Amino acid sequence: MPSFSSDGLDLAYDDIPAAGERRGTVVLVHGFASNRTENWKRLGWYPALERGGYRVVALDLRGHGESAKPHEAEAYERAKLTTDVVRLMDHAGLGRAHLMGYSMGAHLSLAIALQAPERVDRLVLGGIGGRVLGEGPPRPAPTMSLSEALLADDPASITDPIQRGFRQFAQMQGDDRQALAACAQGRGGGVTREDLQRLAAPTLVVAGSRDELAGDPRTLAEAIVGGKSVTLPGCDHFSAIPHALFKSAVFDFLEGWDEAEESFPDL
Repeated sequence: MPSFSSDGLDLAYDDIPAAGERRGTVVLVHGFASNRTENWKRLGWYPALERGGYRVVALDLRGHGESAKPHEAEAYERAKLTTDVVRLMDHAGLGRAHLMGYSMGAHLSLAIALQAPERVDRLVLGGIGGRVLGEGPPRPAPTMSLSEALLADDPASITDPIQRGFRQFAQMQGDDRQALAACAQGRGGGVTREDLQRLAAPTLVVAGSRDELAGDPRTLAEAIVGGKSVTLPGCDHFSAIPHALFKSAVFDFLEGWDEAEESFPDL
């Protein structure tokens, strides 16, 4: 298992060369309670990108997968997580790359594109949408925090379906729930419409039509100059990642179809 050091922590990663003619490099950043294998490899993204001519670089974020798992909330500040991704790019010899994140990984990718625009060619934000800007229909307030849900003795006590989904997913994988609970407490700033207006990288936003955690991807894309969006029909937050339309939209975007005269379709 290859690894690199960031902030004194050993973080696992994969670096897979493109098959045949190389079209670029895609850095993949997984979502909360997932990892590089579950989020990307098992669901077909590795071979799809490899066959498409892209070098694939993906890490397990701290607290996840095969990477180090500190139990202190301060270890998971947003700035530390984004620095981990940039250090991976440095370790892999990448000056610039396409950056693709899902859910928490999308938030981190967006932050990197705003803070270090010189490092990002094209940006794909999966599993987030209008709720980044605080927009969307109201959701019932959960009776506990996500951190509390991850550590609850009885999973049946978790009433919020999204929190329950994260808990079930973490438990199914045998994750370190104490590390994930600390990660859920990590702090980081949000983004404003003014922030998004200065986003330099061409950006694609993708989310499921039933993803209550993300909200409408069109709302977020419309706040980004030249932003494109795709809505995956019938998908929620957990079922969108392997969807064939997600993959086809990403390849069209990476290959520049968004620059054609015809507008990018909202599926």
